[in-house]
Amino acid sequence: MRSAPWRCPSVGRSRLRRPVKEKRVTGQTAVGLRSERGPVLAALMLCTGLVAIEATILATAVPSIVADIGGFAQFPWLFSIYLLAQAVSVPVYAKLADTVGRKPIMLVGIGAFLVGSILAGFAWDMTSLIVFRAIQGLGAGAVLPVSITITGDIYTVRERARVQGYIASVWAASSVIGPSLGGLFAEFLSWRWIFFVNIPLSLIAAWMLIRNYHETVERKKHRIDIAGAAVLTVGLTLLILAVLEGGQAWAWNSWQSIGAFGVAALLLVVFVLVERRAAEPILPLWLFSRRLIVTTSLISLGVGAVLIGLTSYVPTFLEVSAGATPIVSGLAVAALTLGWPISASQSGRLYLRVGFRNTAFLGLGITVLGAAGLVAATFVPNPVTTALACFVVGLGLGLVASPTLIAAQSSVPWSERGVVTGANMFLRSMGSAVGVAIFGAVANGVIADSGLGAHSVAAIQAASTAVFIGVAIAAVATIAGAVAMPSAHVDDIEHRPVEPAEAVGPTTAA
Repeated sequence: MRSAPWRCPSVGRSRLRRPVKEKRVTGQTAVGLRSERGPVLAALMLCTGLVAIEATILATAVPSIVADIGGFAQFPWLFSIYLLAQAVSVPVYAKLADTVGRKPIMLVGIGAFLVGSILAGFAWDMTSLIVFRAIQGLGAGAVLPVSITITGDIYTVRERARVQGYIASVWAASSVIGPSLGGLFAEFLSWRWIFFVNIPLSLIAAWMLIRNYHETVERKKHRIDIAGAAVLTVGLTLLILAVLEGGQAWAWNSWQSIGAFGVAALLLVVFVLVERRAAEPILPLWLFSRRLIVTTSLISLGVGAVLIGLTSYVPTFLEVSAGATPIVSGLAVAALTLGWPISASQSGRLYLRVGFRNTAFLGLGITVLGAAGLVAATFVPNPVTTALACFVVGLGLGLVASPTLIAAQSSVPWSERGVVTGANMFLRSMGSAVGVAIFGAVANGVIADSGLGAHSVAAIQAASTAVFIGVAIAAVATIAGAVAMPSAHVDDIEHRPVEPAEAVGPTTAA
């Protein structure tokens, strides 16, 4: 007999004499795919896999795409537009998930990702493919943060110490499966299957979620902050666009950059004014008054910068300086994405023992050590030593990203968990966007000063050394966020309510 679908805690809050502990909300101790919550966990793993594979599957097929539909000068936008659409939509989806529930927003995200994938598979030129990638990005902007939010809803902090291993395994597998599938499709079938493969995966993920995950949401009239959402989306779009394209498509001191940054700054000021008056703001300003949430979000900003610095520049460094093939250079980067889930899967045991801040400290120390190894590897270029350094950086990031996000999620009730998760993940995207711009400017400046030309091995090595030093500096600077982070163990924050007299009420299974 099939077990009843898991029903998550209600968003409705009731007046109680004392807060209800989260363990009473879940009512379960079993963790794993065979437990009562197992089907929901499997659905979340598959949803996460959609986004994780998409992050790596496209890169190996770019030459085949360009050979088929042209547009070599435009192909970097295949990655930029996806990042842009995903980043700007996260805050909006996060707030809606707290307002109308996780499930409908997740299904909307999967639907948008599915539609974007189908259209991308039928793209007729580079421009159309870029537009359809934007639709995919809008879907991913809901799928990943809401998946992480649901995980925080149905598992306690202690349980997530074990559940994190399941989620981390998805990223580990995707780091290998993505590039492999991309290469196989491009060589033996067609690059279009890179997008068509998402069709069955999306349908299965949606079906599993509909069948197994049920939530009870308090039905009441909401005043959707349309003005705030519109102003925030346009402002962030201009800001990220200016950061991504500055120094690339146009000069930093050009009217395009000045105009984009100026209008973005003005719109963000307008956004703050709108949010102060909104009944249900899309990005509540109280987020910036809570020390734990602010510091963990700043740490996420640094993680995004470190991550993009390596994934963007390690392949070029190895191919030019060490004569590595694209496959070998890709495997070196994959070492980073393998190290991350390995340590993330074990991070729970560590933060249960020493607390969240000490775990983040350890992770950042390992990250700095790995970045220093990368700097050293530039003097004697070798794929093996570079991959080893990337692996060490990944180990460090796995001990930073997951525990700090879990700490932030667990400090708030159901009705605020989505927006907290969204803020954390949005700042990671912003860190990547800003990192691309800064590291690009550094690399271009070093190459220009060398006078050796952009294709010179010596110039590439010098630029790579400068970028990897920048990555190490970013990791060191992120330690400041860990220093300011409140020292808290699981028992200090797991059951902390926002309002002492209110708590999330438990719901029994159907």
